[in-house]
Amino acid sequence: MPQITREDRSIGELFSQLTHDLGVLVRQEAELAKTEMTSKVSRMGGHAASLATGGIVAFVGAQALVAAVILVLAEIGIAAWLAALIVGALLAILGFMMIQKGRARLKEVNLKPKRTIETLKDDVQWAKELRP
Repeated sequence: MPQITREDRSIGELFSQLTHDLGVLVRQEAELAKTEMTSKVSRMGGHAASLATGGIVAFVGAQALVAAVILVLAEIGIAAWLAALIVGALLAILGFMMIQKGRARLKEVNLKPKRTIETLKDDVQWAKELRP
């Protein structure tokens, strides 16, 4: 039985192989996109947790410090209402700074699947070169 070489294959067989190869390529590209997006979403979750933790820490810290510092300031002669205003303003500023830092980190995450886009561009170029 003679062995079929690449040169002996019909146009139909070649197109069938091309269709199969393109299907495999599309599945691989989809898997790459899925993997890349999963990684990016995971990082965003960590940054969001940092943002939430910063907010909670600022809130709890404000409660504890407000009571202690207001009492100390009242002991040294500052009116209790003014002491509460000073401490509250300082804690609000600290909490705002922590929230801004978390937001900035979230903005750094780029959800665009760069590797997938690049390989898709390469695939399109390859497919264009196949045309007679």
